[in-house]
Amino acid sequence: MDARTGRGTPVVASIVGLAVALSGCTGSPGAASATAPGRTAQSAQVTAPVPAPERQATSAATGAEPGTTAAATETAHRTPVPSEALPDPDAAIPRDPARLARSLTETSERLRRAVDEWRSEGDPSRGQAPEPVVLLALYQQRAYRLLARDPRLASRTYARLPRALEPSVKADVTAIRKLLTLVHPVSRPARFRVKEPKPADVLLGHFRHAERRFGVEWEVLAAVMLVETKFGRVRSPSHTGAQGPMQFMPRTWEAYGMGGDVHDTRDAVLGAANYLHASGAPRHYRRALYAYNHSWAYVDAVLLHARQMKRDIRKYYAYYNWQVFVVTTRGERRLTGP
Repeated sequence: MDARTGRGTPVVASIVGLAVALSGCTGSPGAASATAPGRTAQSAQVTAPVPAPERQATSAATGAEPGTTAAATETAHRTPVPSEALPDPDAAIPRDPARLARSLTETSERLRRAVDEWRSEGDPSRGQAPEPVVLLALYQQRAYRLLARDPRLASRTYARLPRALEPSVKADVTAIRKLLTLVHPVSRPARFRVKEPKPADVLLGHFRHAERRFGVEWEVLAAVMLVETKFGRVRSPSHTGAQGPMQFMPRTWEAYGMGGDVHDTRDAVLGAANYLHASGAPRHYRRALYAYNHSWAYVDAVLLHARQMKRDIRKYYAYYNWQVFVVTTRGERRLTGP
């Protein structure tokens, strides 16, 4: 963030899984005169958008150290997954529009059922998601990332999707594509610290608590954390110093963190809600999110994901299982997940 103007520049540096963590808040036009959170673009797509004013490339955007990745570069040369089997973490994504549409339709339906089962028979407040949810969500994420990078394939695939599914697929692909425009592939990898996120319903409880306190919709807060750190999976600070699951710059945290710990998930969510509220939310979400990260592509992506969760809470549980990717000049690498 520019100390002279209090405003920042887009920080989508690591939309790594979205990117690895978009570093974030920057001074906002209408908010208190403190530095915005200043996070780094590290979205869970590892697309690495460009960092906001105060942060610049986030750790994810910098590239992953070969030895730290959990999966090899994405490939599309293997045999597609059988209809009844759970997809392998690196299963090939069909490049034929008709086959890809069928695969996405099947995967989306199976993922919805898997999430319903997890919520009704499992316990999202403890531990991580069951294998079917993890693998189906990863396959869906990888397919969306492919479509985001190939607009022609995307348009031909949309035309073959069921009418009820097309808007959802298009929204997610569009959000990822916007974040990817902010990413700069890195040639020299850096080490990233990643870890398992807090349980899904523990995070949901924090988002809803912050909504009650500051009036900022929980879906918007969840979408910000999704883009910033893939729900806390990315633990590395940005190279500009942005920290925590919501990626705050120290000065901004001092102003909006209410005395909490920037690395504590509950405190970070409350701080983000406080900052967004001071910047215009819930009345002016676009203005508030732009203050958080000076990029309209970032704003659009966050709101697209938030609307998806608002329409169907199962989308939250699917997004929760999206993994961290990093974009390098040699291709994408997945840093988390199976």
